[in-house]
Amino acid sequence: MSRRSLDEVVTLVDGVEGWLSIDQVARLYAAGCAVPAGRQVVEIGSFRGRSTIVLASAVDDGVTVVAIDPHAGNDRGPQEITGFADEAQSDHEIFNANLAAAAVGERVRHVREFSDRAVDAVCGEIALLFIDGAHRYGPARADIRTWGSRVADGGAMLIHDSFSSVGVTAAICRELVFGSRFRYVGRSRSLAEYCADLETGWRSRSRNVAVQLVQIPWFVMNVALKMLLTLHLGRLLERATGRTPEWPY
Repeated sequence: MSRRSLDEVVTLVDGVEGWLSIDQVARLYAAGCAVPAGRQVVEIGSFRGRSTIVLASAVDDGVTVVAIDPHAGNDRGPQEITGFADEAQSDHEIFNANLAAAAVGERVRHVREFSDRAVDAVCGEIALLFIDGAHRYGPARADIRTWGSRVADGGAMLIHDSFSSVGVTAAICRELVFGSRFRYVGRSRSLAEYCADLETGWRSRSRNVAVQLVQIPWFVMNVALKMLLTLHLGRLLERATGRTPEWPY
C-alpha cells in the first residue's frame, strides 16, 4: 500500500471517534511521513484507531506501526479514567473494524497490553513515538521516561494533551523541560512534538527550557476552562465569547 495524501487521511478518519483535531492529524501525519523505511513507529494509546490510521497511512512501505492499548475500559478519554469495563471489548472490536475499513490493518501490530507491561513486546529503537496513554502523572511520566529512552537519536516523540492535562504537563515538566536530550519543536493545540537532537551546551538547553515554559499560560487557561466545564458553567462562557466551549485537547 502506498502512502496516502493528507487529504485522503483526513477523509479516512472522519467519523472515527477520537480526540485528534485536524491540525493535530496534519502534524502526526507529517511525523509519520518522515520515518525512514525499515524503521518502526510506536503508539501508546489507540482507543478506536483514529491516530493509528493516521500513522499507518503516512508511513512508507516497510515501516511497522506498533499500537499499544489494553482496551481495558480505563483511560478512555476526558473524565473517563475508570468504570468502563463494559465498553472495553467494544472498543477493541471497533478499533479492528476501523483499521480494516481504512485498509491499514496489515501495517499495524496491536499489542493489547498496558504500556508498562508491553516494553518487551517491542524490540529495537523507535523512529517515532506517539504517546496518548494514561494522563495521570505517574503513568504519563513512566511512558515519557521508559518509552522515550527507546527513541533513536534524531527520532521524534509526540505527546497528546501536553500543556492541557495536569498529569501529562507535570510529567513533561519533570522529564523534558529541563532535560538534555529532547528538543521542543512546537505544538498543534495540545499535541506537542519533540526531537531527540538537543544540542549540548547551556545556550541550547536554556532556549529549550524557555520555549516550553512559554506554554504555561496556555496550560493555565486550559485548566481554568476544564474547571468551568466541570462545574457546568459552559453557557456563561458561550455568552461571554459567542462560541460554544469544548473540552480542550
